[in-house]
Amino acid sequence: MSMHKCGLFYTTYAAEDGLFRSRFQKLCLGIFLAVLLAVPQLVDSYAVSILNLILIAVIGAVSLNLLTGMCGQMSLGHGAFVGVGAYGAAILSNAGAPFVAALLGGGAISAMVGMVFGIPSLRLKGIYLAISTLAAQLILEYVFLHASSLTGGANGLPVDPPQILGFAFDTDARIFYLILTVTALCVLAVTNVSRTRHGRAFVAIRDYHQSAENVGVNLFAYKLQAFGLSSFLAGVAGGLWSHYTMYITPEQFSMGLSISYLAMIIIGGMGSVIGSIFGAVFITLLPEMLNLLISSLGGIAPDLSAVIVPMKEGVFGLMLVLFLIFEPEGLARKWRLTKAYWKLYPFAY
Repeated sequence: MSMHKCGLFYTTYAAEDGLFRSRFQKLCLGIFLAVLLAVPQLVDSYAVSILNLILIAVIGAVSLNLLTGMCGQMSLGHGAFVGVGAYGAAILSNAGAPFVAALLGGGAISAMVGMVFGIPSLRLKGIYLAISTLAAQLILEYVFLHASSLTGGANGLPVDPPQILGFAFDTDARIFYLILTVTALCVLAVTNVSRTRHGRAFVAIRDYHQSAENVGVNLFAYKLQAFGLSSFLAGVAGGLWSHYTMYITPEQFSMGLSISYLAMIIIGGMGSVIGSIFGAVFITLLPEMLNLLISSLGGIAPDLSAVIVPMKEGVFGLMLVLFLIFEPEGLARKWRLTKAYWKLYPFAY
């Protein structure tokens, strides 16, 4: 009778701490990326546009999870930091800066603004910190609307499509590959940060700040770093958004966007990078699924579809409440349980 090993076995700490711990994981990732790269050639432009929105949402969700899920700093102003990056990148791009410089510049501006509003985190915690970030949301919304000389005010601000080395990303399919590349780099960056000394300090602050301070963690410095890095990535997401939509207005970065990002990390799983991705996919596709349901019911039961239309926001809230009650660790926990089952199959106990 042949003997087969069940599970994963390591002989070095480096192998156990690797990003991809088996050849099977590397193979699955390679297949997934190959399929993802081929998608724009297989589907219509509308489906590609949804994928672009999902990828931008992934950056925003991962960046918020770095701050809230990993470091434990509650933020209700993440949508405003995305807006800072969007306006910063748009202004720099309209001034003649290359796309990459404008994107990084928008992220840097957002990081500086985020660190300024992160200063109260030394004294404020929990709901009080959430209120201070809510104030940041309201203040920045006011700036977006009334700083007309920079932001265009209520009329909005036009942005040209991105160009790199003379190549214009002026279609959904073309810009998809650009957004995918930036998203992959951002996800990889956050994943690696979580494995560094800074990431361990963030987790220590989240678990119990007093114990973290007792073992030598500089609370103020690491909290500011978390706000800065999170806001930088949020600014990058905003820069991609502005160049993709080619027109930005203040209402795009309202409180609703901040709530959406918070819902993404709650549904996906707090403190989990893969959970942020799951949450971004879920929240972005949920309105599309509801629209599909409404359109399919329109010809069959028009009265019923008319009732469902005003319930869309209620469905969003209901899904959030259900996850908080029945699966507070989010979709990331389901993913871990699924992997654990197959890792030890057929002895999954």
